Amino acid sequence: MSGEPAQRAGNARGETGPAGGRVPDFFIAGHHKSGTTALHAMLSQHPQIFMPELKEPHFMARDRRNRFGQKDSLPETLEEYLALFEPARGDQLAGEASASYVWSRTAASEIARLSPDARIICVLREPASHLRSLHLGYRRLHWEDRDLRSAIAVGEERRRGREIPKRCPYPEMVIYADQVNYVEQLERFHAHFPREQVLVLIYDDFRADNLATMRQIAGFLGIDEEFPFEEVEANRTTRAMRAQGVDDALLSLTTGSSRSARAARSALRVVPRGLRRGAVGGIRRRVVFGPPPAEDPQLMAELRRRYEPEVVALGEYLDRDLVTLWGYDDLA
Repeated sequence: MSGEPAQRAGNARGETGPAGGRVPDFFIAGHHKSGTTALHAMLSQHPQIFMPELKEPHFMARDRRNRFGQKDSLPETLEEYLALFEPARGDQLAGEASASYVWSRTAASEIARLSPDARIICVLREPASHLRSLHLGYRRLHWEDRDLRSAIAVGEERRRGREIPKRCPYPEMVIYADQVNYVEQLERFHAHFPREQVLVLIYDDFRADNLATMRQIAGFLGIDEEFPFEEVEANRTTRAMRAQGVDDALLSLTTGSSRSARAARSALRVVPRGLRRGAVGGIRRRVVFGPPPAEDPQLMAELRRRYEPEVVALGEYLDRDLVTLWGYDDLA
């Protein structure tokens, strides 16, 4: 395809929204831990694409709310959201990437209301490995305080508002079973967008050949497919939480409001700030974090048996043999 500006049915490039700002032409809707950060970074290289520096504005996921009522430095009004795309040139497609959109129950309808001709990109990953990677990421963020098996087991309790990790601001994100309802998630988008506007990618394909996937995306968006994308490795899990209790104690010491925490900080003020930060950072690097633990083969096998019906249904929905690709044909 040539490098001429893409012509698309529906929304013209540079169309303005109800608040007068630039409306996104496409959305990378997720999943977390499935290459969306790398997709964002690689698409940003293309001269026919504008991606705001803020990845994951989450604006369309109206059901994603911080239970602590804290501000997330994210756009809160439509005007603030559309302002993210103001720098886009008229000959560029504007897009954003928010991995919450694919599991959000409101994002598909909200996107359709704002930009009915938008293109949607979803990335799906084998369920067991997806949940394991997600869990490791949540542990690093202090959003999870259980091992993976236990965290999955309390899913229904969490749905009722119980057993939520104390530091997790988004309870719906730690209900792991909801993350891998892939067919239901795609059906929400297909209820608002025709299939030709929704590109479903498989994470394995992207990992195996970044550039081929990027050319596929470029064709889907109607931009130059021959652009020489540079490969990006982003958010790969190389360090994992291994001593959460120690990290909790460090966080309590440095940010806690208890009398003992305030007293400890007061006593430490005689130590230069740089040395204090260096000491805490050193403890976290040497003690708190380490290489990711090896997969638990028994747990992974249990998860694959549990999610085999979803994989079968997804394969039928996409008309692709995911059972073989993901090894679900050998679950004895």
